[in-house]
Amino acid sequence: MAAKSRPVLILAVPDDADARSLVTVAPLTSQIRGMRGEVDLGKPRWLPKHSAVNVQGLASFDTQKLTRRMGALPKAEMERVKDALRELLGL
Repeated sequence: MAAKSRPVLILAVPDDADARSLVTVAPLTSQIRGMRGEVDLGKPRWLPKHSAVNVQGLASFDTQKLTRRMGALPKAEMERVKDALRELLGL
C-alpha cells in the first residue's frame, strides 16, 4: 500500500468482544474503471474528485490509523455498497 493517506469507507468497527481491535474498510478511488466491485459515488462534497468505492480492496487495520472523518454516504449509496459486497463475496 502507498505510504500516503487515502480516503476509505468504514464498513465495520471493532466491538469490545472482538478478538482484535481492527476496523474494516474499502478504499475510495478516483480512478474509476467501471468494473465489477466498484460503486460509483459521483462527486461527494467532501471529496475533491468523482470517486468510487472499491469493494475488492477490503482491508483491516488498527483504528489508530484513522485520522479524520470526511463525510458520510447516504443510506441509498450504502445499500449499493452492501449489494456490491454481497455480489463480490457470493452472499
